[in-house]
Amino acid sequence: MAKLKNFLRNRNVILLLALIGGLFFPFAVPVTRHFILPALALTMSISTMEVDNEAFRHPRLILFPSLLGIVMNYIVLGSILIGLSTLMIRNEAIWTGLVLIAAVPPAVAIIPFTGILRGNQTLSLFGTVGAHLGGLVITPLIALGLLGAASFDPYKLLMTLLMLIVLPLIVSRLLIRKGIKERVTPYRGTITNWTFFFLFYTMVGLNRDLLLGHISIVFPIAAILISTSFILGFLIDRVGGLFHISRETRTSLVLLGTLKNQANAGGLALTFFSQEAALPAAISSIVMMTYFVWLDFRKRWN
Repeated sequence: MAKLKNFLRNRNVILLLALIGGLFFPFAVPVTRHFILPALALTMSISTMEVDNEAFRHPRLILFPSLLGIVMNYIVLGSILIGLSTLMIRNEAIWTGLVLIAAVPPAVAIIPFTGILRGNQTLSLFGTVGAHLGGLVITPLIALGLLGAASFDPYKLLMTLLMLIVLPLIVSRLLIRKGIKERVTPYRGTITNWTFFFLFYTMVGLNRDLLLGHISIVFPIAAILISTSFILGFLIDRVGGLFHISRETRTSLVLLGTLKNQANAGGLALTFFSQEAALPAAISSIVMMTYFVWLDFRKRWN
């Protein structure tokens, strides 16, 4: 029984089960899709409890991480994504989907991922917030410049920012103030792991038909996304090491420089373009899950 309990608490096993469940048993997805935002908001509230209140009392300390988040997620990751897509993809719908991934803000999951991987929580938090705020301007500019679409609504990004970052941050401050943090902390890992099972299961299940029905064009998309996660992440970490940047800060830079909000990209693709344009977002969710498992494994190995 103890071995089974430890097995079911293993993060990598949980994420693998989410992938298998999403691909082969997506029966619950029509229900679970409606709870993605609340589930992620719960995880964010628990994760941001680790950010001390002192971090909010020094505006200058907030500005630099915010700008760094924009640089890593848009200038570094976004530019490479668009460049590789232009070189390797000839299908216009697929190219559009990849450009949308480059255009959207970073994955909100960067913040709980940072807690799991023991990165710099303050840098990840304000880097993610800064990139989301920057996305209110940058995302429409990329859409207008490359896709010729003027119908992207900044209001949706603002609501995402409020619901998935600002509200959980307020809740986390209340949990700390009421002394609930100490009671929640022993269960934080289990809650976070199974919340990610729920999220990954839903993302994979939602895109199951696209994934299994377009095998012939999956490989070049996967090659681009693997290059901008595994390879780019390795390079960011290596360059950071050469400059003697701490491992915690390098971990946050890697996450900010490799993870995009593919759920937003998929939603924009389905809303404004086509089902085929949403395929890169579906593949990106699987690559992101695999990449996170690799980062977790590497952390344990080190």
